[in-house]
Amino acid sequence: MDDINSFILFTFLYVFFSALFVAPPTEFISAGLTIQNVLSGYLGSEDIAFIYFHIRRTSATLIFHSLIPLGYYLTLGLFAPQLQLFVPWAASSWCQTYLGLSIGIILFAVLIVLYWSSNDWDNHPIAKQLELLREPNSNWRSVAAAVNLEFRRIDKFTSGSPTGRRIIVTDSWVMKTSTYFVFVAHQSNIVLSLARSEEHNISYENMTSVQFIHIEVKRVHEHLSPFTLRLNALDYKDLKEKLQTPVRNAQQIVIRQTLSEQFLHAFAEEISINQPFHPPPGMEVDTCIGCMQKQADIKLHKTCMPAVDEAALGEGDRCVQCYCRPMWCLECMGKWFASRQDQARPDTWLASKCQCPTCRAVFCMLDVCKIVLA
Repeated sequence: MDDINSFILFTFLYVFFSALFVAPPTEFISAGLTIQNVLSGYLGSEDIAFIYFHIRRTSATLIFHSLIPLGYYLTLGLFAPQLQLFVPWAASSWCQTYLGLSIGIILFAVLIVLYWSSNDWDNHPIAKQLELLREPNSNWRSVAAAVNLEFRRIDKFTSGSPTGRRIIVTDSWVMKTSTYFVFVAHQSNIVLSLARSEEHNISYENMTSVQFIHIEVKRVHEHLSPFTLRLNALDYKDLKEKLQTPVRNAQQIVIRQTLSEQFLHAFAEEISINQPFHPPPGMEVDTCIGCMQKQADIKLHKTCMPAVDEAALGEGDRCVQCYCRPMWCLECMGKWFASRQDQARPDTWLASKCQCPTCRAVFCMLDVCKIVLA
């Protein structure tokens, strides 16, 4: 019974550590324990040759993953010498069968990669995909060169982990990387639609709720299958700015706003119930010096009542009268207010205080007044 329990525990631990290398967590990526880093000399630079980098990466990944079953056999042989795994003819029949299958998987993966690499990678699935996207009188390498050129630009949109599923949108291309493949689509030949969304109460990155949306990318070419982009809803606005094709929302999926947008909405609602400010005759209301587009429409005017315990506050923590003339619009003041708060505690922003961006006078939400011209 103890041997069985030990075997189960060993199997679980090996599968767990193998999964860490197949889908490395953030800690492994930071430590450089990824295929990309270990084989960086062979893979080359992704920034210089994006397509060729991922052709070699997917091939190396396939061979590396094919070694996992044999690694289990060899590791088990080290920790359980009584099984005589290093003497196959003395091992049990199931161990011999497992060893044969492990070696067969490796040979099969090596043969696949050799086939892919023939004729300078002409048979690789990524190359065959690009062959369907080529212009007349050209080949897949010309498409790869165009993708590589746009990937080098700094204005591209990227989302996701560099070692896992990643979304990349350039001026002409929409791409998604995966473990064994890279989906490539030209922006002029796709139809985009919101497929679904998923809500999570806690995100592993910042321990707050998060929404992920799935965008289906249908390619016009009949031999190219559709694929799905999964990204954080907070990145959706940046994605749309890079897309040339509108994203259909036939299911009327509600996309959550960014934290900044949510705060600006709440900020405007709170200010709307504050006492308005009527500027005296002769007071000039200029263009907002923050955005230089809108007219200044708010004035910092102390209207809050002193708190009971305000006497215990330091001089720099009390709300004071601001004597600056109106120079800011509501949106710019809201962004300034949010930027001066504790970014890890957004639940406290509305009740917090801030300093005037011009004279540094301390004010709270109740001191921000909308300007009402006579």
